[in-house]
Amino acid sequence: MPGDKPTILVIEDEARVQRLEKLVLEQAGYSVESVASGEVGLEALVEKSPALVLLDISLPGMDGFTVCQKVREFSLVPVILVTGKGSEADKVRGLEAGADDYVCKPFSQAELLARVKAVLRRASLGSGPAEPAFHSGDLEVDFVRNHVRLAGREVELSATEHKLLCYLARNAGRILTPEQILERVWGQEYGGEVHLLRVTMGRLRQKLGDDPREPKYIVTRPGIGYELGLRKGDGNA
Repeated sequence: MPGDKPTILVIEDEARVQRLEKLVLEQAGYSVESVASGEVGLEALVEKSPALVLLDISLPGMDGFTVCQKVREFSLVPVILVTGKGSEADKVRGLEAGADDYVCKPFSQAELLARVKAVLRRASLGSGPAEPAFHSGDLEVDFVRNHVRLAGREVELSATEHKLLCYLARNAGRILTPEQILERVWGQEYGGEVHLLRVTMGRLRQKLGDDPREPKYIVTRPGIGYELGLRKGDGNA
């Protein structure tokens, strides 16, 4: 297959679903690598370096939650969980394990492709205006090099976490509603999915060492939204 096609790693043990996902994705122009277990999936991730992982939760042996946690120990590759469990608790558990998004079975071809395209779009960093950098206290967001540093140390963020922080930084000092953030960071099709924002915001705060009860950077405005605060003397460089 042509090397310029984004490769998607499908980790799915149900043969029928695996065939369907492979067919839909290849017809949409993606290259697909399919495996049937989490253990083999982790090996394939290292070997193939895919642009995205489509990961079933209900795998034999190592389940999808565990696989996702192990992926996050060494990679920031975007992960979409595929689940037959539609409860919010399971969705939140997957997001907290490090997933970027989820899709629930049974899903339509259109929904699967929309989720894949949205996550890959968020993974395409550097699409914003080429402002030099944002500073607030020890936090530096370099928009040109796509780096985030805290007290001079680089912070590793997923594509979604990075895009969220950049959006907050470009609007520092403004209160942004959940609806505004979801539309600009995730896309219009994610309206109302506040748990996505809540969990991702929690992961971002944790990586920044930011306690929401005594925030240094990201402030929650109850009933309104979120604000990346500007300290006196801080701002865009």
